[in-house]
Amino acid sequence: MVPLFYNARSLWARRLSTGVTVVGLGLVVFVFSAVLMLANGIESALASGGDASNVVVLRKGATSELVSGVERDAVRILTTDPEVASGPDGLPLVAGERVVLLTLPSGGTQAMNTTARGISAESFAARPEVQLVSGRRPRPGTNEVALGRSLVGTSPEATLGGELRFAQQRWPVVGVFAARGGAFESEVWADGMRLGSAFGREDFSSALVRLRSPAQVDAFVKRVNANPRFTLEGKPEPAYWADQASSLATFIRVLGLFVSFVFSLGAVLGAMITMYAQVATRVAELGMLRAVGFRRRSVLASVVVESAMLGAAGGVLGALGALATRFIHIRTLNFQTFAAVSFGFSPTPAILLGALLFGTGMGLLGGLLPALRASRLSILDALRA
Repeated sequence: MVPLFYNARSLWARRLSTGVTVVGLGLVVFVFSAVLMLANGIESALASGGDASNVVVLRKGATSELVSGVERDAVRILTTDPEVASGPDGLPLVAGERVVLLTLPSGGTQAMNTTARGISAESFAARPEVQLVSGRRPRPGTNEVALGRSLVGTSPEATLGGELRFAQQRWPVVGVFAARGGAFESEVWADGMRLGSAFGREDFSSALVRLRSPAQVDAFVKRVNANPRFTLEGKPEPAYWADQASSLATFIRVLGLFVSFVFSLGAVLGAMITMYAQVATRVAELGMLRAVGFRRRSVLASVVVESAMLGAAGGVLGALGALATRFIHIRTLNFQTFAAVSFGFSPTPAILLGALLFGTGMGLLGGLLPALRASRLSILDALRA
């Protein structure tokens, strides 16, 4: 038997030391949870930019659109594939796109790298998740641009009706679009021909191909990779964006978990000191438990359970604190694309469960040695104390 009621009463009777320990454990769990939520937010933001029916075609060996090149003839060949879907106008949904980096002001004297995408008429139709929330689409053959929702307000010019300046030209903002929180919301979209002319890009950076069904994606990718007429490589769009997120997400996850590990050592020591102090002030109580019939293993389990309660309370506190960060959005540089991307903290049930288990585990480790000491107390020595 384990005297659980006695454990709960003991924690409440020593609520000051209990509260300090719970807060310490909770702070470590908060860091642990926030790091995992941040890494998941990066992956979710970039991966949500992909559609299961779309394939991104790049030059073989290219890791991103920025370092890729696709010839116009290759794009025309892609339109002849029988599995390519057609738009409302009956034309194949194959969009040759040019991707370049811009340096735009971001408040005060700061500047940020931003991805600009030169689109064609099929770009919007091939991405149903991209929808205008205000204004209209840029007209072909003009310098008009549409902003991703995350860019709005990042500078005085980045608003509907504003005017961006890059490549020694003026680019009026005529629309704002959303993309389910994906990476496209951190991009500037302009007419592909005008953007290519401004940056000296004749060939496309990539080609986006929309197929009739997601079931045809793998076969299409194999045909593209094996086609001897060009050296291109196809990737399912969700897989492409997942690759773009991997470097930054892995960096944040590894760094954050290392920091959490270092902090957890201090938290475990804090829990251990607290439980040692509680055992030292309750020698007579523990001796009485032994005297009324509780065995050594019951006393051992009692102290361990009490420490686990502290850890679980810290886990709940840290997880609740981390949940509050889901309203925060961050812009940072993506190592893969060298462009800024906006994302938030994205909680999942697995992360919250992991936070609770992490806190409980720290409590168990912190209470193990004090519990062994308590279980080894002699009844007579304890009662004399």
